[in-house]
Amino acid sequence: MALIVQKFGGTSVGSPERIQNVARRVARWKAMGHQIVVVPSAMSGETNRLIGLAKALQPEPDARELDVVASTGEQVTIGLLSMALMSIGVKAKSYTGAQVRVMTDSAFTKARIVHIDDERLRKDLAQGIVPVVAGFQGIDANGNITTLGRGGSDTSAVALAAVLKADECQIYTDVDGVYTTDPRIVEGARRLKTITFEEMLEMASLGSKVLQIRSVEFAGKYKVRLRVLSSFEDDGDGTLITFEEDERMEQAVISGIAFNRDEAKITVMGVPDRPGIAYAILGPVADANIDVDMIIQNSGVDGLTDFSFTVHRNEFAKAMEIVKKVNAHIGAKNAVGDNKICKISMVGVGMRSHVGIASQMFRTLAEEGINIQMISTSEIKISVVVDEKYLELAVRVLHNAFGLDKPGK
Repeated sequence: MALIVQKFGGTSVGSPERIQNVARRVARWKAMGHQIVVVPSAMSGETNRLIGLAKALQPEPDARELDVVASTGEQVTIGLLSMALMSIGVKAKSYTGAQVRVMTDSAFTKARIVHIDDERLRKDLAQGIVPVVAGFQGIDANGNITTLGRGGSDTSAVALAAVLKADECQIYTDVDGVYTTDPRIVEGARRLKTITFEEMLEMASLGSKVLQIRSVEFAGKYKVRLRVLSSFEDDGDGTLITFEEDERMEQAVISGIAFNRDEAKITVMGVPDRPGIAYAILGPVADANIDVDMIIQNSGVDGLTDFSFTVHRNEFAKAMEIVKKVNAHIGAKNAVGDNKICKISMVGVGMRSHVGIASQMFRTLAEEGINIQMISTSEIKISVVVDEKYLELAVRVLHNAFGLDKPGK
């Protein structure tokens, strides 16, 4: 008998019929003798609807009140799924984040989990009850409802698996595992049987939408065995995310290609090249709670430098406004922006033992006439920024050049 935490995404619970399918799946695992904790997301599209309602009344919604509104989507789902389980003879009980006492900090709309009280859940499991716990939400020390940010249900599930010391955390979604890249872009994309936490962390951070990055970080930190499965297929092993460095890593230099369309680039031109200038530019950006991704500084011979960095496209306008204010104080000549870029990244632990990966990547893109605007590397990753219009072409040619296509594709 194993203790398993099963997380179901919004599409998995997108209708009463799909909720019934989830209940039947849970019942099958329960019938095999396993203890099951279920963490559902809100029904597909519901969180967007709720946020839309809030913005209709307050264009920039108060963060505390927005969390109160947004958290109700999961509350509906846990109640419906518990009813569906009961209707087929499975004892179930729903819990909001506050009822379980998923304690978080007070960073509304992007809270982080501090502690989870597992007492109620363990009592239920001992009595053969399936606890159905709302993902995405918690409660702070002052009793305020908080949410964990978009995709936070993954993090909720992994955190529960960690505190319960579950044998496995299964993430059910609308895909049957982690692929070498998005199959909608590359027909020959392959499902990976296994991928390391290190690779998955890079893939998630670089734009892969299969898992939320914080959930992967949590799983890696607490050694939670993680598996991605399809909600719509009864068979299949999905993709296991593991620490084990097996033979595959010696054979496959690149495990996958991730991409992100939601990028924008800002370049501060003619900046005095002196100590502290990077902080003078990025400090105010960080103070505005804007995440900066790639950074490049080019020093010139005239004592001036151009300083470029990327931000999420949704924060481009806000970041540009901040940078233009900073320009006057630092003596920069100008600031220009481009919100029509994308980031493409190759990931693989095999890079550690193979040379020439970057040059092959650059040559492949050059042969297609694709200009590289920025480059960033780590031990197991190479990322480039290119014009957004080249995204699909770049992903396809790189996928083929590094032998990731299915045979015959």
